[in-house]
Amino acid sequence: MNENWMQKWEEVKDILVCPTDLETYFTSDEIMGLKMETMKIGNVSLPSGKVVVRDPLVCLNANQSPYFIQAPKGNFPVSIAVVKSEDWGDRYAVVKVEFTKEKPVIYREALVGIEELEGVTDEDFFGFEVDAGLGCIADKEVLPFVDQFVDEINVDNVYDDYFAGLFSQSYKDYPNNQREAGDWINWMVPGTSYQIPMFASGFGDGSYPVYFAYDDNGELCGLYIQFIDIELALSDDDEEDDDENDQPENFIFSKN
Repeated sequence: MNENWMQKWEEVKDILVCPTDLETYFTSDEIMGLKMETMKIGNVSLPSGKVVVRDPLVCLNANQSPYFIQAPKGNFPVSIAVVKSEDWGDRYAVVKVEFTKEKPVIYREALVGIEELEGVTDEDFFGFEVDAGLGCIADKEVLPFVDQFVDEINVDNVYDDYFAGLFSQSYKDYPNNQREAGDWINWMVPGTSYQIPMFASGFGDGSYPVYFAYDDNGELCGLYIQFIDIELALSDDDEEDDDENDQPENFIFSKN
């Protein structure tokens, strides 16, 4: 990140915003006729406020760059907005980190400071890549402890040999809104008190946008990961129905 990039970001920051009021996913009983449910999964530890959102099985290591916006330091509650559909099943639509109780009025995309901003439009987003069907929220200063732990356990497959058991136990302990193999955990990095929530990524692999939310005083009040745009997903399904496709295709975000 440099001065020229920051200048460009100032020019486009109100273009790279979410057109949906993501907080409604947590306050509405239903959206577009689909039932919504909010699930609390504990806290995330942000000792430095340098937030990293990544696929925990592919990109969670100390080399990852945090978002350039500084979040508050501390432990903050994490919630998941679950959309319930006969066609989709129970899916995680939006994940929220609540920094304050203030209501968001604008959601600006979270960026690391190296993105190419020339020519972006309100239909573009950068997001983070998911290749193992999971996302997580962590702090940059916690990641070296993750690296150390993975090195110490020295397993062939960190999911099969370690995390799979934790996800399965999560289902046994909290079966609501989870499949039998488990769809979320709140992992405390062994040997530390740091928590890293991990969760299923909507419909699976893809690219998903992350937003910092600001209140009407311009203060940071939350962070939101949008896995499913329900209105867009339903319109996508309607188009498939018009094409006489009996099996609706999974909707995921993708960068144009």
